Amino acid sequence: MSLITWTQERFATKVAQHDDEHKELFDLLNNLHAKVGVGERNSIGVALDSLIAFVAKHFASEEKNMSQVNYQEFKQHKEEHDSLVKLCLNLQAEFHAGLTQINEQTTMYLRDWLIRHIPSVDFKYAPALAAGGIK
Repeated sequence: MSLITWTQERFATKVAQHDDEHKELFDLLNNLHAKVGVGERNSIGVALDSLIAFVAKHFASEEKNMSQVNYQEFKQHKEEHDSLVKLCLNLQAEFHAGLTQINEQTTMYLRDWLIRHIPSVDFKYAPALAAGGIK
């Protein structure tokens, strides 16, 4: 069973590139959650690394587009991204050093972050990106 499911009604920013990236992000998080359920450390590590790499790629993509259109709330949006990336990189380093585990609490935290962030923060950039020709 999926931890998180992308639906147009709940998560569509109406920026096709970012909606597609969000769908991929959800798939990667669901994969990590499934690996946690199995409990095999190596596969959890691979799934974690894939998710974090994609998060960085996705955030860079959003930030490039927001910057390109001089999005007014860019700084605050980037601060949210930077905070999550820092948390993820620390978690990744601690996991690979054997200092922490990735568990369902971890995946639920990430799910909750996305459920909060996309509708309340990402939705705000859609009109600015559309006005700048990014759809």
